[in-house]
Amino acid sequence: MTGSSDNRHVLLVHAHPDDESINNGATMAKYVAEGIGVTLVTCTAGEMGEILVPELEHLAHDQDDALADQRKIELTEAMAALGVTDHRWLGGFGTYRDSGMKWHEDGHAVAADDVHENAFWHADLTEAADHLVAVIREVRPQVLVTYDQFGNYGHPDHIQAHRVATYAAALAAVPSYRTDLGEAHDIAKHYWVAMSESWMREGLRRLRDAGDTTTFEGMDPDGHLPPFVTSDENLGCVVDGTAYNDQKMAALAAHRTQITTDGPFFALSNNVGSEAWGYEFYRIAKGTKAAPFNEQGLETDLFNGL
Repeated sequence: MTGSSDNRHVLLVHAHPDDESINNGATMAKYVAEGIGVTLVTCTAGEMGEILVPELEHLAHDQDDALADQRKIELTEAMAALGVTDHRWLGGFGTYRDSGMKWHEDGHAVAADDVHENAFWHADLTEAADHLVAVIREVRPQVLVTYDQFGNYGHPDHIQAHRVATYAAALAAVPSYRTDLGEAHDIAKHYWVAMSESWMREGLRRLRDAGDTTTFEGMDPDGHLPPFVTSDENLGCVVDGTAYNDQKMAALAAHRTQITTDGPFFALSNNVGSEAWGYEFYRIAKGTKAAPFNEQGLETDLFNGL
């Protein structure tokens, strides 16, 4: 949707199809239901993603290299599940290709050895940002959601999405910059997606106590956690989207080449309950933390104070 009855609007910038449903599916569904404008911009079609459906393995980048069209279908289905009607591909579908990644020995993602010449990782920052400036000035959001400077876990496309979103937001606010892209607009609050450390440890503890040792295998509820997990002291907001958890699960299931219904997202939801993925956490990157707060001192809405 491109507008709302109360003029509130949130813009989300994600790297690949499925990132939006994992990180913000419940938030998006909640805001759509409340009549708030929701715009999703996806930077690549996820051409380098793994394929978990055997009969579709031929779509892989090293075979038919046709995964983009399948993931486009999956994202369309996921947005239908969440009720989101305004989705854009950065610069248009196919402008930027998934850069791929590999795992570093320290447990975070890094750029692959061979990166396609059209990969998002190689995108000219100003050119990519200008595509987003036009969107910002069109929909005029009060809230921007994207990743932190590390892309939450090091994936080059997540890092690039952070850079593009941050730079575009700055450029969009300059009255004299690219007036052909629309009237200047300053986004009041910026948030980075996050995963609560205490929430993750408690979820893992419940799984292990229930005898589940395979979901998030290798992660110890009392041990070291991966970089996408955020210390609670750095959190700024939590959105309670538990009423929309079924929609989030449906959106995740739509991304069938990437997410299986017996995988960790569904296992945690089945074992822990609807709160497993219905609470979505955020760090404040720009703007002032504002009431109302919950018992942990976190904002309860991305629009608090606006």
